[in-house]
Amino acid sequence: MSPVISSVNVHALDVPLSPLPPTMGQTSGVSTGAVTMAPFEGMAVGVWEHSAGVSTDVEVSEIFVVISGRGRVTCEQGGVIDLAPGVVGRLQAGARTQWEITEPLRKVWMSRLGDAAQ
Repeated sequence: MSPVISSVNVHALDVPLSPLPPTMGQTSGVSTGAVTMAPFEGMAVGVWEHSAGVSTDVEVSEIFVVISGRGRVTCEQGGVIDLAPGVVGRLQAGARTQWEITEPLRKVWMSRLGDAAQ
């Protein structure tokens, strides 16, 4: 039987980074990584990290909380989120985004299990 309560220190969690393919990384050497934690109530939960630099992505529906780092995410279809510790953001499935990260960024994300593609 699993414990009734549990926790993870997301600051101490090891998130392995990999270089982005040229189609996603607009700045040479941009790396990202993600660790998915145990699912909760039909939701996928994880920690995602992005090195300093610029990248693009097509999003899944997600809610996130920035833990550390700074930058900005801009959506082609409209909207900008200035990223800093404590900021809570929402991304809709299909949003075409550009991530301009000035300090390595770490966020905790949640999305429906079937949608998660972190």
